Amino acid sequence: MKKQVISLALVAGIAACSGGNPFEEAAVVDENTTDGETVGDGEGTGIDRDGIPPGTVSPSPGDALFRSEPTVDGDGVDQGNGTANGFQYNSEDDTFTVDNLAFDGDRPYDRGTLVSSLNNGEFAVYEAPVSATDPVNNQTINQLGYRLVYGVSRNRIANSDGTASDAPTTQFAIVRTGSYIDYGFGGFIYQRDNGVSLPDTLQATFSGRSAGLRDASNAGGLQYTTADVTVDIDFDDFNDGTTIRGDGVKGRIYNRRIIDLDGTDITASVAGTLGEDNTTIPDAVFTVGPDVLDDNGDLITDIQSQLPDGTIYEEGKFYAIVAGDNPDEIVGVFVLEAQGQDITSRDTGGFIVYRDADVQP
Repeated sequence: MKKQVISLALVAGIAACSGGNPFEEAAVVDENTTDGETVGDGEGTGIDRDGIPPGTVSPSPGDALFRSEPTVDGDGVDQGNGTANGFQYNSEDDTFTVDNLAFDGDRPYDRGTLVSSLNNGEFAVYEAPVSATDPVNNQTINQLGYRLVYGVSRNRIANSDGTASDAPTTQFAIVRTGSYIDYGFGGFIYQRDNGVSLPDTLQATFSGRSAGLRDASNAGGLQYTTADVTVDIDFDDFNDGTTIRGDGVKGRIYNRRIIDLDGTDITASVAGTLGEDNTTIPDAVFTVGPDVLDDNGDLITDIQSQLPDGTIYEEGKFYAIVAGDNPDEIVGVFVLEAQGQDITSRDTGGFIVYRDADVQP
């Protein structure tokens, strides 16, 4: 797919350098894959419907599971989504490596300078190099303005002796650029590095935070986003799903903020474009119904937000994986699009929500 780049004179780059790393050693990878899909021998039942993201082919409730951004949208149109792969965090120098993105530098992404973390320091920000050098003539080649947001669970997988290992139970990464007039090339990945055990009774609530990137179609530009997230699951009802578990799932994405690449909170100015009395970005809520969760912990549902007058502002998808024996947490990515008259904006947010009482936003 071909895309038109915004004039480089309009692309603002930020010099990158490494900073302190709040996370334990962790890596987001897509190893042991064939055509981008993990080959496995799991016994689990996959989501039997259109829309499941690519990733682990034969998942099992007892095994690790990953999903990545679909390469086409719901209408089958290739918009450059899901291009990025080979996500890898490098703990020794606090950098991030991403593959398959043109003009994102000739070395790993460094920790952000003006914005190094988001949402109370819970999520790390990385910046692609702003330039590369032709080794033959030493000429500088300007690069496109890629940013990456990385989230890691605070929980660790248990060793066989019951002690905690260095491996996180869940993690995600999102990479986008605002240097194209249309949506730029990029992608996301989210994964569980342990198994899951889903009950057949009781209700559970999970709370946490999100951080992500907001780009636009027919405009270019890039901002950071943050929010609080809650997810509730009723393991008792609905009684039976048509194809998979009948569990009811509802949730809310709220306290949403938009931050520019300089670190300035621009939520009020963006909200003001939705109406002169608007000062906040509307909450996004789930569409509640059966057939959204399977035995492996794959969760997919529709989400939308509305303006105060009831007009739909955004629509999109909530992609997630449930993890843990209790279960303990949920990791995932939501994608919300707002259709304007000339410009469509897209908020891609990654989240990790926990069942523990001490992690309420």
